[in-house]
Amino acid sequence: MLDFKTIELLEPNTEILDIIKNYTYKIKKGKIKHLPKTNLQFIEPTQYIIKYPITLTILEYKVNEISNKPFYIKEHNEKYSLKEIKQILTSPHKHF
Repeated sequence: MLDFKTIELLEPNTEILDIIKNYTYKIKKGKIKHLPKTNLQFIEPTQYIIKYPITLTILEYKVNEISNKPFYIKEHNEKYSLKEIKQILTSPHKHF
């Protein structure tokens, strides 16, 4: 079995936490892992699992892509920017 070493824990985005503070949610912190004896690194995204008043799973990736959309919503199967995520979270009834 491969033995990964965690080299960095990723902190949740404070702007998203401010928006969802009145929601029912759970957070799983992201990690950057390294495979010893190689130069391979793996990124586990930070997960914001929102249960109420909407049901969403938002993944935040450490690495920004060229499109500048580091967020992914599983239920929508799409990538989003921080501005778009804020818009979805502040007016969820318009997006479902």
